Amino acid sequence: MFSPVNQYGINVTAEYWNPVMAYVSEKSGVKLQLKIGRTSADTTSFVLAKEVDFVFTNHLFSPEREKLGWKVFGRRQTPPVHGQIVVAEDSPITDLSQLAGKDVCFPGPEATVSYKFTYAQLLARKVDVNVVFAGNTDGAFVQLFSGKAAAAGVNSQLVEGYARRENKKFRVLWSSPPLHDLALMHSDRVPDRDAKAVAKAFLGMHADPKGRAILEQSSRLAGLTEVVRFIPSDGSEYAPYRDFYRAAPAQLR
Repeated sequence: MFSPVNQYGINVTAEYWNPVMAYVSEKSGVKLQLKIGRTSADTTSFVLAKEVDFVFTNHLFSPEREKLGWKVFGRRQTPPVHGQIVVAEDSPITDLSQLAGKDVCFPGPEATVSYKFTYAQLLARKVDVNVVFAGNTDGAFVQLFSGKAAAAGVNSQLVEGYARRENKKFRVLWSSPPLHDLALMHSDRVPDRDAKAVAKAFLGMHADPKGRAILEQSSRLAGLTEVVRFIPSDGSEYAPYRDFYRAAPAQLR
């Protein structure tokens, strides 16, 4: 089983990942099946319950979860992302302090960049908001543009993709330091031979015409401006996540 964090709605998530799963399964000889929950928190619960063996996530870098034995083997080659607090471009809100007492929407309590980094900033500035969880980032954007929420905590990559897909415009009130995109990881239960075969399939997609065509399709679907390939990682790029947890408010660890 393979569980990616619900960055998009369920349908888009499935359309993005199912062709990738079919390709990696064929090339590696290791059958991978997509397993996603209704929300990103539901999906992460599958991971923590050890119901899946491969993941695409940034939810496993806290000290407690690193003890679970998940190992990074790759990531997408994308520009760094930022946690952002955004409003619609025509919103009268121009400063974080104006969000006090208002509804601010986040994808979910497990959304590391979109919720934990952004809400930590609101806590640090003592801006008391009403936290609303939408289940995924697309859901947060819907609440923002329908007027149900005054602002949203999000990932900059998803802001840019949604703006292109839906022709929407945002104003950024706050942006975090740069962070790397989500990590491809495998459980320590996976036999070494299978882990290496799956990694080779992911990391070689861009060099195979069939694999590259799938990457092109997935990148367009997500609203990414370039064809995004998978590249190797030893996990060291995720040090800023680990640093965050060392200093984060207790409720966000």
